[in-house]
Amino acid sequence: MSIDAASSQTLPDIIVSAVAIIRDRRVLMVTARGRDVVFMPGGKVDAGETLLEAAQRESREEISVGLISDTVRELFTVVTQAHGEPEGRMVRMTLFAGIPDAEPQPAAEVSALHWISSAELHRCPPAGAEVVRRLAASGLID
Repeated sequence: MSIDAASSQTLPDIIVSAVAIIRDRRVLMVTARGRDVVFMPGGKVDAGETLLEAAQRESREEISVGLISDTVRELFTVVTQAHGEPEGRMVRMTLFAGIPDAEPQPAAEVSALHWISSAELHRCPPAGAEVVRRLAASGLID
């Protein structure tokens, strides 16, 4: 196959749902075991799952909370280069905000929780950085 043919093939977007829990003008992010960057709590959408169902499931799996149903709202979707993936592989992350039904705690592959402001943008992979920029621009976080 020629280089031109290879470059014209595009990898499918990685479809992800994430949750934004905001407290004291900071957003909750997590670190996974053995990783040094911070991520939004969330993950890939399973077959047959809605974006919201995936966000709720991932929230329970990673930070041991669900979002109280009548407080949940879809904020926005970011599309950017996927962290740790080949150039051109995009992540399409839909972000939901809501009030947690318990105090967030690390679970599964999550080793720690971090309350992030835009001053810590350098700790975020591309999708997380875009989320932090948008939350700051909308006045939800510092």
